[in-house]
Amino acid sequence: MKLHNISWIFFKKISNLNFSIFLLFSISVFIMLGSIIEQNQSVTYYQTYYQIENFFSLNWKIILFLGLDHVYQAWWFILTLLIFALSLLACTFSTQFPSLQYSRRWKFSRVTMNSINLNTKFTNKDCQYKNSSTNMLYSLINYNFYAFHKQGYLYAYKGLFGRLAPIFVHFSMILILIGSIFTILFGYTVQEIIPSGEIFHLKNIIDAGYGSKLKTNFTYKIDKFFLDYNTDNSIKQFFSVLSILDNHNKVIIKKNIFVNSPLKFNKLTFYQTDWNVNAIRVKIGFNNSLQCKLIKININNKTCWLCKLPIDINKHIYLVLFNLYDKIFISDSNGLIINSIVKKQIFYVNHIPLFLQEIVLDTGLQIKVDLGIDLIYLGFFILMLTTVASYISYSQVWIYIKDNFFNMAGSTNRAILLFEEDIVKISSCYGNYTYFNK
Repeated sequence: MKLHNISWIFFKKISNLNFSIFLLFSISVFIMLGSIIEQNQSVTYYQTYYQIENFFSLNWKIILFLGLDHVYQAWWFILTLLIFALSLLACTFSTQFPSLQYSRRWKFSRVTMNSINLNTKFTNKDCQYKNSSTNMLYSLINYNFYAFHKQGYLYAYKGLFGRLAPIFVHFSMILILIGSIFTILFGYTVQEIIPSGEIFHLKNIIDAGYGSKLKTNFTYKIDKFFLDYNTDNSIKQFFSVLSILDNHNKVIIKKNIFVNSPLKFNKLTFYQTDWNVNAIRVKIGFNNSLQCKLIKININNKTCWLCKLPIDINKHIYLVLFNLYDKIFISDSNGLIINSIVKKQIFYVNHIPLFLQEIVLDTGLQIKVDLGIDLIYLGFFILMLTTVASYISYSQVWIYIKDNFFNMAGSTNRAILLFEEDIVKISSCYGNYTYFNK
């Protein structure tokens, strides 16, 4: 078999509607598996939660062998997306473009009731009007038809954009698929927990594509982190003042980010995702400083943070924090409150001055590089527009006028009642007519 014949058979196979539906169903199944099975976890995690019960169960060995622990980065998922994009492209060039080209042709036909089988037909054989072709052309144009005249034949159409819509639907889906493939291959996600005031690099990579490359020519700093409270002391919003520095520690860009307001720079997107109370810095005497780690606990259904501060070999006190802007309580080892202080206040323990310098807060950031996001947004935008445009009716009208014979036929792909109204209005000026609907 010749190479040309093999290519043509392959082209026809991948453009087949049933094959495209099968690919779309397969992609849906893969996405469903990726939603059910936890992604990008450690081997120990899958061994713990997907133990081997029998050969046919979904155990950790099958998950790791098939790559179900990273479905969206698996080669078979990417290959399926590529084949589906090729299928849409082949269908567009083999079916949609020829259909559009055929729709734009001037199809002059001798209109008779026996030779043309259409959705709607009108005929009038008794009209005798001088210059009836000119009048009909005027009426068609008046109702937004594109009309063409050749001797005694008239052909008109409108709503051609409705025939363009399926082509743009295909192209929008192709853009979405290509954007998704770019994201899978070249994107990565980093999650960091950074104390306020610290400089950091991107290190904790939780997801990365095969061709992704970490940006190492920048450093990042959390200048400040703070919270905004409601009147009932519940947290309203949390903010991070984030700076991006070059290799010479020069600030390139600085922004106050919060949830749903990320910082975008050089294909990097910094999202505010979480926060935590890290530690309390206490100055002991006049020279020494101590940083105590805070532990998050729940007391009487209220969240608080506490740390243990040693004051003697056998004695210690507890610092308890309920709110960043409220007082900090000091309790003994028995849980008895012995004092309350505010930040930057001096207090004494065993005649030793202690100064509460700072409450250290952590901010949780998610940093993403998504090279295909613009293509995905563009694809969905075109898809929304063309979905609306696809409801535009494509209508055609054929007219044959010769001597005392006048015949008219029309066809539309949807909104038949509206099309009938247009035809009635157009043909009403030519006297009595007979109407057929098939």
